Amino acid sequence: MISLAQAYEIVIAAARPLPAERVPLVECRGRVLAEPVVADMAMPPFDKSMVDGYACRRVDLPGPLELVEVIAAGMSPEKIVGRGQCSKIMTGAPIPEGADCVFIVEHSREVDGRVTWTGEHTADNIVPRASDVREGETLLHPGHAVRPQDVAVLASMGYAEPLVARRPSVAVIPTGDELVEPGEKPGPSQIRNSNAYQLCGQVESAGGLPHYLGVARDTGHALHEKISDAIRKHDVVLLSGGVSMGDYDLVPGVLRENGVEILFDKIAVQPGKPTVFGVSPEAFCFGLPGNPVSTFAVFELLVKPFLLKLQGHDYRPPVVRAALAETFTRKVASREAWVPVTLDAEGRARRVEYHGSAHIAALSFADGLIAFPVGDSTLEEGRVVAVRLLRH
Repeated sequence: MISLAQAYEIVIAAARPLPAERVPLVECRGRVLAEPVVADMAMPPFDKSMVDGYACRRVDLPGPLELVEVIAAGMSPEKIVGRGQCSKIMTGAPIPEGADCVFIVEHSREVDGRVTWTGEHTADNIVPRASDVREGETLLHPGHAVRPQDVAVLASMGYAEPLVARRPSVAVIPTGDELVEPGEKPGPSQIRNSNAYQLCGQVESAGGLPHYLGVARDTGHALHEKISDAIRKHDVVLLSGGVSMGDYDLVPGVLRENGVEILFDKIAVQPGKPTVFGVSPEAFCFGLPGNPVSTFAVFELLVKPFLLKLQGHDYRPPVVRAALAETFTRKVASREAWVPVTLDAEGRARRVEYHGSAHIAALSFADGLIAFPVGDSTLEEGRVVAVRLLRH
């Protein structure tokens, strides 16, 4: 059995970058850049006005000033502002030659083509050319996950079809004779299949393309059929259930039969001890525990950073520091444990009612997870801890 930190290093080291592809700008949010984004022009490309007002020579204030033209955004000035002159100018419009300041329209009086400044002080109100971006400057780097604000940067620099990593194709296979689909009423000893749909959502949040292949029953033949097909057609195979030590926990053996080299099959973490990771020439395979909280937690801790690494992105989860609003205790401290918490109005971490790794409803009330280090059975009230936020 290895530590969570060791498991993380193994899965990240195994990741092989996926090929790149060009996508339309409107489809690139959440994708990972595979090329640098370099400014093809300065921003702003000219000295521009910060305000609606009048461009003039400061030495000529307060006027009166002769109005020589009106410059709207998108227009090029046609007149030079000379001695005793001004141009009416709109926000974002180019500054005319000769002008060195712009006073706001609220501090003006215009009568018969003559403008007088009525204020007491004015800033220059000019944004210099290239003050935001210099031509040739690298604005975004390969490996950057594109956010909505980055889309604006791409658009402003002419990246109509940015080069991004291909999204990994991920097969999702829940296992177990006890599973029925959500639209069915469970019979005696049955439960509804929640893991598959939870995992599909998590895969999407990590930039992957989920493909739900249906429930695999607890027989070697059924598992072999689904796993062999998934390995041939997908980059990653995610299985839930069938990875522990019971008579029907057949997943590790079937993975080996399909040419998968198992790199680990147990992690010293709670929840999530019976986690399997293996590689083959065709695909990467994760065998996750069957309990839904375990499945969720192991995905967040291992699978999500792995999927993003396939796309060239070094994932760093959002983390906040928070004081514990109460004392947390546990009975067994031999494994690292991850516990759901909520953040109160004062930013303190509070316990979420949590009954164990089958209690999936607890996560709907959780803002994040905190870690119990190995050997710690108590986390005292007031202790400052790192809260790994659950955001998608």
